[in-house]
Amino acid sequence: MTNGRAVIWSRADRAARMFVEYSTTDRFDSVLRVPGPAALETSDFTARVVLTGLPAGQRIFYRVLFQDLADIRTWSDPVPGSFATPPTEGRARNVTLAWSADTVGQGWGINPEWGGLRLYETMRAAQPDVFIHCGDTIYADQHLPSEITLDDGAIWKNVVTEAKSKVAETLEEFRGNYKYNLLDEHMRRFNADVPQIVMWDDHEVRDNWYWERDLSKDERFTVKSTALLAARARRAFQEFQPVTINGDDPDRIYRTVPYGPLVEVFALDLRSYRGANSENRQTTVSDPARIFGAVQVATLKARLAASRATWKVIASDMPLGVVVPDRPAFFDAVANDDPGAPRGRELEVAELLTFIRDRKISNTVWITADVHYCAAHYYDPSRAAFTEFSPFWEFVAGPLHAGTFAPGAMDPTFGPEVKFTGTSPDTKPNRPPSDGLQFFGTLTIDARTRALTVKLHNLAGKVLFSVELPG
Repeated sequence: MTNGRAVIWSRADRAARMFVEYSTTDRFDSVLRVPGPAALETSDFTARVVLTGLPAGQRIFYRVLFQDLADIRTWSDPVPGSFATPPTEGRARNVTLAWSADTVGQGWGINPEWGGLRLYETMRAAQPDVFIHCGDTIYADQHLPSEITLDDGAIWKNVVTEAKSKVAETLEEFRGNYKYNLLDEHMRRFNADVPQIVMWDDHEVRDNWYWERDLSKDERFTVKSTALLAARARRAFQEFQPVTINGDDPDRIYRTVPYGPLVEVFALDLRSYRGANSENRQTTVSDPARIFGAVQVATLKARLAASRATWKVIASDMPLGVVVPDRPAFFDAVANDDPGAPRGRELEVAELLTFIRDRKISNTVWITADVHYCAAHYYDPSRAAFTEFSPFWEFVAGPLHAGTFAPGAMDPTFGPEVKFTGTSPDTKPNRPPSDGLQFFGTLTIDARTRALTVKLHNLAGKVLFSVELPG
């Protein structure tokens, strides 16, 4: 959902044409019907319809129908949903964004006895205007066991499908990972009622992937080309998410999404344009040292400078200051565990932060995930080895439904201060969802004061941390 425009995604079980009917009332008075494309085998029967000219500041009620192309007299049952369009200056209201990441990871799948993917229902109850999924929407590189014995001797029982019985290698197997998650009723209800900005990270392909990664020693994979796996994974991601394919660059996932005058979201892609994981100690900004890529960082700078929104939310699939190791002495994220001046991937971040300061771009806040705990980090040049930037906040959330871990080490290059973490250093690794350590965050912007209130929540919806930032 963006200003005046919404992408409605759905999937049929056969060759069929998609239609969307929508109204400004749940009684569907004055219904408008928009015909969509044919959902065919080539897209695994997925399709999307773009609604345009939508009124601002209005809740829209919609229903999706499919017409069987083999028998055009046969129609599907309608599937309903709703969403709120962005406000305008003249119709101001508070706006709430939610974010999290990491769905069905580390062996924790849909357990009907426990209640399925329960955090999706908790987030739906919070009634956000928009949800930002910061990546690891699936775990294509991890199969699901049928049972896991918990610490107390209880048994966690997973629903297991053919696609989730092994790592994904074929296009059909990648698609099967998305279809597995959609078996959960909580996720389906959430998807129908909450507009989403969906990003990807590594597990949509393979843990800590980059194009040149060597899979020759990974016996789980018969396909040894990461580039081939990534191409199939990208196709499945684009088929199963409510994204608009860019005609000029159909592989592009990073994008900017304005949502009225109060907020604009800058969704990043730190996977597609990076150099290989390494010791991350390069001294110049070259292709091997990049994580954004030259075109993406230039686009981000231009869009940040042009934005007139009160708050600019930079949604990143990986944190800036948390040390995320790959192999011994290699790193997967930005930080390189070196307390000195920026090197390696930190160089692109330093350049961007200086640009934001020098162009006086106000009210930027970073949200991220990946590390499977929640946290609040405050970056301050007075504490940093690199000082050419203005202070800013970074907030971490997740997992949605995956293993939870202890907080990671922080790299001091950009002066982060850990204000809060949702787990402790002695947290045992890979805590199950049943431990309650599943997290999401919310960002609420007050229409009157323009202040931003950030909250971190647990599985029950309880607020664990809150801070108000002046507008």
